[in-house]
Amino acid sequence: MVFLKGVAIWGVIILAEVLHGTARVLFLQPYVGDFRARQIAVFTGSGMILALAYATVRWLGATRRASLFGVGVLWLVLTLAFELFLGRVLLGYSWQRIGSDYNLLAGGLLPFGLLVLTTAPLLAAKWRGILP
Repeated sequence: MVFLKGVAIWGVIILAEVLHGTARVLFLQPYVGDFRARQIAVFTGSGMILALAYATVRWLGATRRASLFGVGVLWLVLTLAFELFLGRVLLGYSWQRIGSDYNLLAGGLLPFGLLVLTTAPLLAAKWRGILP
């Protein structure tokens, strides 16, 4: 049941991220450019994910570190699959464009965002007092 609830929460997260990405393109990108806007969005998106994890971790019902980490890994796998499908199939981005977000040496910050996503259930449980 925990993992089904984890998928439901991920659905909320990905919907929030799609809206976040749309707002980034419409309101931030014209002022700072595409790549810089994507860099900034890693931080604002991470904050959103942490807030959603905090708001939903009690409902998730996981009380063990392994379960919470498992939900984080589930979110990571679903997000990577979604991003590759959205970017490559729906939006037609090149592999170079997709990879630029992941290349730390070239300023891509998405690995940090994915680390936050993966650890968000554990962090939220700790902040909520579910874990010691």
